Amino acid sequence: MQRIYNFLLGSSVLLALFAIGISIFGNGLSAAGIFVIGALICLAAGGRNISIINQMSFTIWVLAAVSIGFYYPQYFQKIGDFKFTGFIVPLIQIIMFTMGTEMSLKDFEGVIKSPKAVLIGLVSHFTIMPLVGVTLAKSFGFPPEIAAGVILMGSVPSGVTSNVLAFIAKANMPLSVTIAAVSTLIAPFMTPLLMKLLAGQYVAVDLQAMMLHVAEIIIVPIILGLIVNKLLRKGIKWLQTLLPKISMLGVLLMMIVIVSSGRDSLLQIGPLLFISSIIHHTIGYLLGYWSGRFMGLDEASCRTISLEVGMQNGGLASGIALQMGKIATVGLASVIAVPWMTISGSLLSNWWRNKSSDERTANH
Repeated sequence: MQRIYNFLLGSSVLLALFAIGISIFGNGLSAAGIFVIGALICLAAGGRNISIINQMSFTIWVLAAVSIGFYYPQYFQKIGDFKFTGFIVPLIQIIMFTMGTEMSLKDFEGVIKSPKAVLIGLVSHFTIMPLVGVTLAKSFGFPPEIAAGVILMGSVPSGVTSNVLAFIAKANMPLSVTIAAVSTLIAPFMTPLLMKLLAGQYVAVDLQAMMLHVAEIIIVPIILGLIVNKLLRKGIKWLQTLLPKISMLGVLLMMIVIVSSGRDSLLQIGPLLFISSIIHHTIGYLLGYWSGRFMGLDEASCRTISLEVGMQNGGLASGIALQMGKIATVGLASVIAVPWMTISGSLLSNWWRNKSSDERTANH
């Protein structure tokens, strides 16, 4: 098996060199598409035995999906009269259902055990990221619908990846699960309200309709997931392995469809959106951490709040953009943010993990 991994890694390097060569000396960037995609797929598949690559494998798969949608949008826009964007909401609902199967009522015990930390996390999440989003939208002078997308990205609940990264960072896992769960459950109220207040100047926001759409995307699938977890999970072990993989596949397919539908806008505004995303989530990590520090929380809880504030549910942002009928513009911020959040969050979590190991070694 190691030989196969080595072969794939070698192929990844070779394909990357071909992509660079064609981009510089050949027919331009567009002709390098197949080599870029091939290099990323080979890297993700071949790096499973290398710790740092394995930890970043999902990010690499996301970048491959984004590349597929960017280079070959014509294959993922529509078949006949059916538009592929029709798959986005069902895919998000599958992801939310999977999240529900991973949850139980015990996840909410953290509200009772550490209400102060949970409250700090929730208030920080739903104030820091939306307000930073508004500031960036105005500072960069984005077109109205792009600006609304940046604010939307700051107004959605915590991303599901934050729980995994909290574990890697040696943070407070029960607190992470609680904040992610509670922020998701109050999202049908908080996200539309924030959009109405902060993004209403850029796009029309139907508060009641958005609340119903977000509830449909989040609450119903999560309740079904909780029921499955309660009734069937213990008797069907394969479900525990299968559903997360389906969820990850759903994210990848969603990225392909969103990038394909918004490719033209992405070419025009993509670099600025990327810079905006870097600033947005970096400030989220920093202010999230120091909001915990300022309120006297321990190091592990501060790390958790940092990740819960900085990591957003990009899939939900895409679903809301679709329901608004503006997936190709309002939905673009989430396309940029998902890969960057995964990369930056992984780097931050691994840095904290190594820092904890160094501190333990020094103490001994």
